[in-house]
Amino acid sequence: MGVGLLQRCVLFEGLPREALEEAQGEGRRVVRVRGECFFQQGEPARHAYVLLSGRVKLQAVHPDGRVVIHRTAGPGEVFGGLALLGEQTYPVSAEAWEVCEALAWTGEQLRQMALQHPQLALNLLRMAAERVRDLQARVEELVADRVERRIARAVLRLVRQAGRRTAEGVLIDLPLSREDLANLTGTTLFTVSRVLSRWEERGIVAAGRQRLVVRVPHAFAEIAEDLEQPPNPSARPG
Repeated sequence: MGVGLLQRCVLFEGLPREALEEAQGEGRRVVRVRGECFFQQGEPARHAYVLLSGRVKLQAVHPDGRVVIHRTAGPGEVFGGLALLGEQTYPVSAEAWEVCEALAWTGEQLRQMALQHPQLALNLLRMAAERVRDLQARVEELVADRVERRIARAVLRLVRQAGRRTAEGVLIDLPLSREDLANLTGTTLFTVSRVLSRWEERGIVAAGRQRLVVRVPHAFAEIAEDLEQPPNPSARPG
């Protein structure tokens, strides 16, 4: 692998090529198949990762037993970065959503790189600020948004991250279950199933077992932005 992916990674942005080559050489390749974890919630935070391929779910189990997917990571993104800050444990688990390959460094390795290349430390601060903004936006969604809007926004994020055009529409190219959508949006499996069924009736999605095709993307934009939606032509007057 060349250093091209590291060049596009926010953590290593602006570092000279020799520093990228050094980082690549020191990184340990880690492969996980779907369902396996790079690390588990509560484990000692020893490694930070840059994903080379696949997609990872960063999720936590709350005291009441609910699973919440905090975010997903795709190629070129960093996860487990708290190891660089010397945190004691991981607050979430990092589970492979499909076959994944990543480069891993110990927190100490990355701290030594940051001492040699201060740009890396600045990049980490920028990443932390972006995470805080994302977290604030998610909290606002959970507090203020209708559940249908939250689900639509989650679907749109997945379309941007893993969408692939097909004859049917835009396929979310991940094994996406209804339970995953519930965990992404802080709602229940029953609610997600009800909303998807309503969208299928309108013809804007095609949902199957671990498969979701967005057939009318602009309709999702309308729902996500809470715009006025057109009436369902198949609905009968009451």
